[in-house]
Amino acid sequence: MLLKVGILYIGGQLVTRGTVSSGDLVTFVLYQIQFTTAVEVLLSTYPNVQKAVGSSEKIFEYLDRTPCCPASGVLAPSHLEGLVQFQDVCFAYPNRPDVPVLQELTFTLCPGEVMALVGPNGSGKSTVAALLQNLYQPTRGKLLLDGKPLPHYEHHYLHRQVAAVGQEPQLFGRSFQENIAYGLIQKPIMEEITAAAMESGAHSFISELPQGYNTEVGEAGSQLSGGQRQAVALARALIRKPRVLILDDATSALDANSQLRVERLLYESPERSSRSVLLITQCLSLVKQADRILFLEGGTICEAGTHEQLMKNRGHYWTMVQAPGVLGTPE
Repeated sequence: MLLKVGILYIGGQLVTRGTVSSGDLVTFVLYQIQFTTAVEVLLSTYPNVQKAVGSSEKIFEYLDRTPCCPASGVLAPSHLEGLVQFQDVCFAYPNRPDVPVLQELTFTLCPGEVMALVGPNGSGKSTVAALLQNLYQPTRGKLLLDGKPLPHYEHHYLHRQVAAVGQEPQLFGRSFQENIAYGLIQKPIMEEITAAAMESGAHSFISELPQGYNTEVGEAGSQLSGGQRQAVALARALIRKPRVLILDDATSALDANSQLRVERLLYESPERSSRSVLLITQCLSLVKQADRILFLEGGTICEAGTHEQLMKNRGHYWTMVQAPGVLGTPE
């Protein structure tokens, strides 16, 4: 403002003396306004340019880094049994290599079996699920799928055969239809999408919406409740017809009816024999029906057996069931 006042004052003096014409003064003032505006815009964008430079440096750092996981394999058999074997698996996260999370973990998940992992927080349950998705590599030991190491399988094939649903599933700012079919190479027909949603319990609330399966879920599923997001994510897993299904606290936000639907899906579905299920949950009604229950503590298996066997032993599992609010209702 002071600059403009100064220009007008000095310009007025020059016009009065006849040094410049009034037209030249007006032209100069107009050009000065345009120049000043351009400089202000340039200065205002400079912080954004600096932020973009910083962000791009981080992006290129990620692009240039060498992955810890081996390159995608080539195995893509036409038939997969779903036999999972952990053989003396040890693991520590890369940022804390001196803190073991799993220690010589050995178990077998057979085709058609529902295996529940229970234990206190930090016992390694979710780490087992992450390793089975090939998100990390064991520090020592072997993790086999149908007798072959996980990295030997082709990446897209593996993630069609091994599907996971977590407590906080990731949805995208697209329609229900697109979220359920997300990641599939061959686009499913609407009947397949509806069937998967009915199995997971998502169809009941989707069908009540004016646009049905074409309704946008919002960024990261912001238009949905936690239970609805879990139901949609479960439908996305089921439509793949995986040989191995991982449920990592995936029913924590479901209502009673949806919990019952998942219970029937796991234990009464005609497709039960065609998939292996790794179940991590705090819901006792789901755990007690599992074919086998593994109690993890400190990254090792402390107890293994059925619900009846472990309750009779009165060990770690029995203690957890008796604790209020830890694993459902005590028996």
